[in-house]
Amino acid sequence: MLDFSRRILAKDSVNRLKEDVLLSGWVDTRRDHGKLIFIDLRDRSGVLQLVFVPSSPAYQIAEKLRSEWVITVEGKVQERPAGMENPELDTGKIEVAVEKIQVFNESKTLPFPIHTSGLEVEEEVRLKYRYLDLRRQRLQRNLSLRSDFIQAARRYLLENKFIEIETPLLTKSTPEGSRDFLVPSRLHPGKFYALPQSPQQYKQLLMLGGFERYFQIARAVRDEDLRADRGFEHTQIDIEMSFVSQKDVMNMIEGLVISAAGAVGAGITQKPFPVFSYNDALEKFGSDKFDLRTESEKEKSLLSFAWVKDFPVFEKNDDGSFTYSHNPFTAPKIEDEEKLLRGHDVESITSQQYDLVCNGFEVGGGGIRIHRRDVLEKVFSVLGHSAESTQDQFGHILEAFDYGAPPHGGIALGVERLVMVLAEVQAFPMTSGGKTAVMDAPSSVSQKQLKELRLHLEE
Repeated sequence: MLDFSRRILAKDSVNRLKEDVLLSGWVDTRRDHGKLIFIDLRDRSGVLQLVFVPSSPAYQIAEKLRSEWVITVEGKVQERPAGMENPELDTGKIEVAVEKIQVFNESKTLPFPIHTSGLEVEEEVRLKYRYLDLRRQRLQRNLSLRSDFIQAARRYLLENKFIEIETPLLTKSTPEGSRDFLVPSRLHPGKFYALPQSPQQYKQLLMLGGFERYFQIARAVRDEDLRADRGFEHTQIDIEMSFVSQKDVMNMIEGLVISAAGAVGAGITQKPFPVFSYNDALEKFGSDKFDLRTESEKEKSLLSFAWVKDFPVFEKNDDGSFTYSHNPFTAPKIEDEEKLLRGHDVESITSQQYDLVCNGFEVGGGGIRIHRRDVLEKVFSVLGHSAESTQDQFGHILEAFDYGAPPHGGIALGVERLVMVLAEVQAFPMTSGGKTAVMDAPSSVSQKQLKELRLHLEE
């Protein structure tokens, strides 16, 4: 029986010269050079050359090996002959002379090549066989970068005394912006849960619970029209802090982003990040999502961050009614609070919202929150909610404010958008038509499931 505790990764073989080693992985390529057979073995760390000589007990098996077969080998690490080194590989100065080999699984011919970028392959084909697409060196590297970025952000937050707390995935449907994905309840026929568009209300309730500094690597789900930079699901670094001003949150997040970007080797054009008002951004760039990089900085793949703040609290719909600029929980500037409570000139009220933009994308958004019941009730009134509907949909958080709510604020940083400027970072993304990768979803369900949920489908 193989002892996998002895297994090393391909990249670690460079430190094991003249030692016997055990390696496992996929056959990347196979080459016959006269009587010698060379195999490039691929694992998550990279590629390593294996050599089989006719006197080796493993030689006969090596003659049958083909690309993407899964194998384990045992052999001795040795220097490559002079002139046979490969400077393009980290392991290019050494090879392993194989004595033993075991084939775990053969492979059919892949539906597409995996030694290219993959961008020439149709999207639906790539996503149908996403587990094969993920074997590309580019995607292996990109997803590792995403993991490293998240772990660096987590370390930064823990070092700054934040506590990581998970919030529920099944929650109440409330009007917070996009459409909710609804989940029918079997135990409460005719009623529904909603999947979270964000942990917004829960993280505010955590501030009322006295935790003061919260974060979560949270999944958020929104039933909105798909775009190139937006899908149904995304991951966000969700953060909330008590007893803070707008500047306090922005400084903390700026430190986090600089730390996490540095951990993955990303260069940043300007520190501290420049700050623009919403109106100044529109006047100067024509958008609140702008790119400050020069052409040379774009070629160097540098990151250019900036803050945008001083957004309006309310925006007018075509029918004359009001909607919110960010979300209904974002506080107005302190000097505008009385204007809101009087319902006077509400279009001119400025919020304590702040967005973080990078290379032309919005990569984070947050604000100082409303922490008084009368102010939040007035916001919902301006938005056209009756007192009854406000109580029905938001009574839980309004009541919570009656028990001593600290001033608080936070932000949600979009992981995919943050790292998208560097790499493709979703393991199993959806197609542009909203179908899942590999799994055939959305799909039909059985009549038994529909009956349990008391649902009837119209033709």
